Amino acid sequence: MDGLTLFRTHGQTLVEQVMEALRTRIAGRKAAPGTKLPSIRHLADQLGVSRSTVVEAYDRLVAEGVVQSRRGSGFYVAAHLPPFSLSDSGPPLAREIDPLRITRQALDGRHIRANPGCGWLPSSWMPQEEIRRALRSLARAPEAGLTEYGTPLGLPELRGLLSVRMADSGVEAYPDQIMLTESGTQALDLVCRLLLEPGDRVLIDDPCYFNFLALFRAHRVEAIGVRRTPVGPDLDAFEAALEEHRPRLYITNSGPHNPTGTVISPVTCHRILRLAEAHDLLIVEDDIFADFEERPAPRMAAFDGLQRVIQIGSFSKTLSASIRCGYIAARTEWVDALVDLKLATSFGGGAMSAELLLLLLKEGSYRRHVQTMRNRLSGAMNALIPQLEDIGVTPWHRPEAGVFLWCRLPDGVDGAALTRAAWKDGIVLAPGNAFSVSQDYGGFMRFNVAQMAETSPLVDLNMLLQKRASQ
Repeated sequence: MDGLTLFRTHGQTLVEQVMEALRTRIAGRKAAPGTKLPSIRHLADQLGVSRSTVVEAYDRLVAEGVVQSRRGSGFYVAAHLPPFSLSDSGPPLAREIDPLRITRQALDGRHIRANPGCGWLPSSWMPQEEIRRALRSLARAPEAGLTEYGTPLGLPELRGLLSVRMADSGVEAYPDQIMLTESGTQALDLVCRLLLEPGDRVLIDDPCYFNFLALFRAHRVEAIGVRRTPVGPDLDAFEAALEEHRPRLYITNSGPHNPTGTVISPVTCHRILRLAEAHDLLIVEDDIFADFEERPAPRMAAFDGLQRVIQIGSFSKTLSASIRCGYIAARTEWVDALVDLKLATSFGGGAMSAELLLLLLKEGSYRRHVQTMRNRLSGAMNALIPQLEDIGVTPWHRPEAGVFLWCRLPDGVDGAALTRAAWKDGIVLAPGNAFSVSQDYGGFMRFNVAQMAETSPLVDLNMLLQKRASQ
C-alpha cells in the first residue's frame, strides 16, 4: 500500500485516521479482496504513528468485517466487500467541496433561491420557443426517429455537420471518425473505459471541472493535478508530473476552461504535444464550451490531427440539458471499440435527440441563439467584474469568452465556510477546493456570470462576506 497517508480530519483520533486511510483505500478497490495488508511495524513507520495505534486500528477494522486476521500471517482485505461506493472511495471531503454533493445541490431546485455556483445558463437564456417549434416540426415528419434506437455511430447527417463545424476550429475529423453519445459525460466515460485500467494515473488541470474528479473515482484511477496558468498548464510542472507519475491520459479544456475561463496558447499546445509524444501520453480535449467563443482558441486536436488527441463535446450547455446529445472524435482504429462500448453500456443512442439537434443546427436558429448568448455573456461579464471588485472579490483572470469567472475571495475568507453559510439562505456557490486536487484554492470561488445577472445575488454575497469578516 505505497502512498498511504493519513487524512488529518479535525476531531478524529489517530486510530480513527488510520482506519479512515485503510478503509478508503479498500473501498476504492486499490487493495483487492484477499490482499495482504502492511505489517503493524511497517504501517506504523509509514504513517508516523505508534504500533499500538495500528494494532487498535486493525482490531476495529476486523470487528467491522473490512479486514481479516490470520494467525501467524498478518492482516488481509476481507474476501467479501460491500458494494463499491463513490463517496467512500476517496479522501473524506467536507460537504461544501464534495463534487457529488455539489452536483446534487445544484440540480435540486426545491430549496434554491439563487444558483451562481452552477455550470449552466438560466432557462430564460435558452431558445425555448425555437426548441418547441423544432419539436412540432419533428413530430410532423413521417421519417423522424420518434420510437427507434439510433444507429451505432449515430445519425449520419448530424455527424457530417459536426465534421464541418469542427473544421472551423482547424480540427479535421471525417464523419466516420465521429461517434454520437448521449452527453459529454458519457463521451468521457466511454473514453475512460477504452483507455484506462484501475490504478492508472491521469493528469488534470488544478483547478479543473469538479465532475472530472468524481468520474475518475468511479473508474478507480488516480488524478494528478498540474497547476493551471492563464495560458494552459504549467509546463515545467507538467513535464515533472510525466516523469514522476507516468500517466496514461491528460484531460483538459482547450477552449474556455472550467473553472478559470482561460484558453490554451499555441506555444503551450505545441509543447504539450511534444511532451506527449516523448512520454506516450494520450490527451482528451473536452470542447463542451466551444460555442461560447467568438474566435476559436487553439485546439490540440487541430495541431495533432487526432493521433494522440481525442476530442469530445456536447450541446447541453449552449442549447438544452434535456436534449442529450454529445460526440467523440477519435482515431479511425479506435472508433469500432468505442461503438462496442457504447452498445454494451447504453445499447443505442437517442435518435430523437439527434434528429432534433440536426434540425436546430440546419435551420439557423441555433446560430442566432449562440450569437445572442455570446453578446449577453460579454455584457454580464463586463458588468459583474467591477461589482465583485467593489466588495473585495478579485477576478484571477478576465476571460475573453465563456460563462465562468474564477475569483479570489477577500483575505481570510474560506470558500467552503462561505458556501455553507450561503446554502442556509438557498444560495448555491462553487468553492475553489471543489475543483482542486491539491486543495490549494480554499480562498477562491467560481461564479457563473449569467446566473449572477439573472438572480442578482450580489447583495446576499456582500452580506455573507461582511458577516464572515465580523466573526
